[in-house]
Amino acid sequence: MLSRLTRPQFLAVCGVPVVALLATAVFAPLPFSVAQPGLTADVLGENQGAEVITISGAPTHETSGQLRMTTIEATGPDASVHLGDVLGSWFDTDRAVMPRDAVYPSGDDVSEIEQYNQEQMKESQDSATAAALRYLRMDKDDVDVELRLENVGGPSAGLLFSLGIVDKLGAGDLTGGKVVAGTGTITDGGKVGAVGGVPLKTQAARRDGATVFLVPKAECSDAQAELPKGLRLIPVTTLKGAVDSLKALESGKGDDVPAC
Repeated sequence: MLSRLTRPQFLAVCGVPVVALLATAVFAPLPFSVAQPGLTADVLGENQGAEVITISGAPTHETSGQLRMTTIEATGPDASVHLGDVLGSWFDTDRAVMPRDAVYPSGDDVSEIEQYNQEQMKESQDSATAAALRYLRMDKDDVDVELRLENVGGPSAGLLFSLGIVDKLGAGDLTGGKVVAGTGTITDGGKVGAVGGVPLKTQAARRDGATVFLVPKAECSDAQAELPKGLRLIPVTTLKGAVDSLKALESGKGDDVPAC
């Protein structure tokens, strides 16, 4: 025989699965990574006691400013991120919640991911060297370029590597003594590609003294979203465009430089 439940009893019974669902949502790991501004490194200088760019087979010249590649730091691929972490980061401009698959390749263990990121970095360095030497019209068989950057993986430093090589080998001074930062992948032909985490990278750049930030043109709106005060954005699509913009700034023709 069935009996009718009172209203309080009904609410209590219905509330049990709701509470269970909420508890599951709060404590269950979610497929996200929490990221924050990471390190920056001057590709014209040293990193961990070694020159980032070493060139032989062609004359180089002294540079006056800095070209800082930028990174983000994210929770590891095996870290557990919960609803509380996501909600806390949602309102913090110094952190961002990103889909884990946007930060790390899916389906791989930690060691495989680290190997993948190092392979991406090596490919990026090779493309950066090829793009810079092509821009300078120098024979890659006569010039030997070695790039070293410890504890950093992925392809997003490609543009800054290319600019560093051009600055050391080319005529003039690209930075004019300024601290210039940026991000972007690069192809052998000098095309600049989009990357992730740009708003966090602009914060890292400004924190470390940059006043100019080179950003892939497709990510201008992302970069503007949390742009730190005192940091000028310059959109780029090619290595040549980036070099031309920096030369215009250095010569005092800032009005001719594109803006986001």
